[in-house]
Amino acid sequence: MMWIHCFLFLSAIKPLFGSQERHFKWEVEYMFWAPDCIERPVLAINGQFPAPTIRARPGDTMVIELTNKLQTDGVVIHWHGIRQHGTPWADGASLVTQCPIKPGETFVYRFKVNKPGTYAYHGHYGLQRTDGLYGFLIVDVADGEKEPFRYDGEFSLLLSDWWHRTAHEQQIMLSVKPFRWVGDAQSLLINGRGQYNCTLAPGYATSNSSYPPCNFKGHEQCAPTILNVLPNKTYRIRVFSTTGLGSENFMIANHTMTVVEADGNYVEPFTVDNLDVNTGESYSVLITTNQKPNENYWVSVGVIARPFIIPPGLTILNYLPNSPRKLPTSQPPRHPNWDDLQHNKNFTKSIFALKGTPKPPRKAHRRIVLLNTVNFVDGYIKWSVNNVSLVLPGTPYLGAIKYGIKEAFDQRPPPENFASDYDIMKQAPNQNATFGNGVYVLDFNTTVDLILQNANTMDPNVSGSHPWHLHGHDFWVVGYGEGKFSDKEVKKFNLKNPPLRNTAVVFSYGWTALRFVADNPGVWAFHCHLEHHLLMGMGVVFSVGVDRLPELPPEGLACGLTAELLMRRNHT
Repeated sequence: MMWIHCFLFLSAIKPLFGSQERHFKWEVEYMFWAPDCIERPVLAINGQFPAPTIRARPGDTMVIELTNKLQTDGVVIHWHGIRQHGTPWADGASLVTQCPIKPGETFVYRFKVNKPGTYAYHGHYGLQRTDGLYGFLIVDVADGEKEPFRYDGEFSLLLSDWWHRTAHEQQIMLSVKPFRWVGDAQSLLINGRGQYNCTLAPGYATSNSSYPPCNFKGHEQCAPTILNVLPNKTYRIRVFSTTGLGSENFMIANHTMTVVEADGNYVEPFTVDNLDVNTGESYSVLITTNQKPNENYWVSVGVIARPFIIPPGLTILNYLPNSPRKLPTSQPPRHPNWDDLQHNKNFTKSIFALKGTPKPPRKAHRRIVLLNTVNFVDGYIKWSVNNVSLVLPGTPYLGAIKYGIKEAFDQRPPPENFASDYDIMKQAPNQNATFGNGVYVLDFNTTVDLILQNANTMDPNVSGSHPWHLHGHDFWVVGYGEGKFSDKEVKKFNLKNPPLRNTAVVFSYGWTALRFVADNPGVWAFHCHLEHHLLMGMGVVFSVGVDRLPELPPEGLACGLTAELLMRRNHT
């Protein structure tokens, strides 16, 4: 009989009185670990993989003193979903808001959190997220306030895909000529634990039935984290996907889930049997433990929108006082087919803002249409946006724009649309796409519509789905559509109750419309959250009211042309 690690979450949250500073001293370093029973180097913080969960309340100031203990690589941390209003230099986007932190050096992230919700943090330099540099940042409601729903206890689940090749090797493969594809992940992890060479569910007619049964004693690094629950209680499950390449579907056998939060914003509750979680998205769902109390139940994570052949990631919902060693008597739940695009669309289109959520402005001042394609650029295979593949400059945009260093990046404005005769269904990728690093300059406090447009890739009849994440702002998801976007779609936008998000998916051969107010001074990345796609150029950069910012802290600017500027200042 196997033994599996078991952790019980407390239902009570310790009350805090007034806002406070929360200080953390972190060291980022490599260590050897076996997340899916196969050992390889992973990125850890203070010896923890995944990195520590940190909690706060609205109004708190987070002070994270991050020391880079990697011997040859830089590092940054992005605080995913935190708006960084007034602290754009703390956003943690490499060469957008700061220089990478050099080996042996320390950088202090100092910022406020302003609203409750489920957030995360992760590496934002190269592919370091795929080496395990991620963790939860949870903001509880302010002391004395209540959530718009009730629950008895909670769990937090990080979903990730896992390669046996390190991020460094994958980066090389994606960046060389001729191109080498990294292939699909080897396993799926739940809270940094999965199984590559054994299965928790032997004997079932599933794709993992060819593996031998796992035989854990309890100390193994790949032994799953059990979710311990009491019968007839309501639990909140916070879910964040930090996957590098895939998006995932989450299920708990015999249990429905009521969705109540998405990306740190409350939504109109709705009930589902399974939950689509695209990379970069967070959700809170409520479950009620109203099933047979003498049974345990499978918790399963499967891949969507990619033809992965790896088996689902599994753990167990353990109804106490049952033993966690007791396997469920039924087979793991069956996820929707990976290519069931209609299912993905139906779920996403079921999400609406909770009544009382701010509504979007009625009209936009500007529209930017962004076409996603795969292109050859100088013989390299790259993703591009409006025929431009993003290559970050050697000087952080924030410092370059603040101090007028025009030679730091391309001063020509990037294209705001694509050719009107472009056939998104059939047209072959453009052989003449270019590398670029121009910036979209947005007038402060204006309303901007972003139209994400999907098209054909190099493979015939393949388009794919892409989750896009905006730094520094939330946006309203005001519309989805099939085929090519046209002006007539604007009158169909949902301006009544669109969800407020920071990550949104554009589906295969379709478009997604986002509306946001550019009210946060800084320089902000907007990019596909699939790690490999961003590395290959699938992103853009927005500049908003940088002239309104005070003097920038010099600690994040000690590279490129801003380093030269700082040295000249120090010698005058």
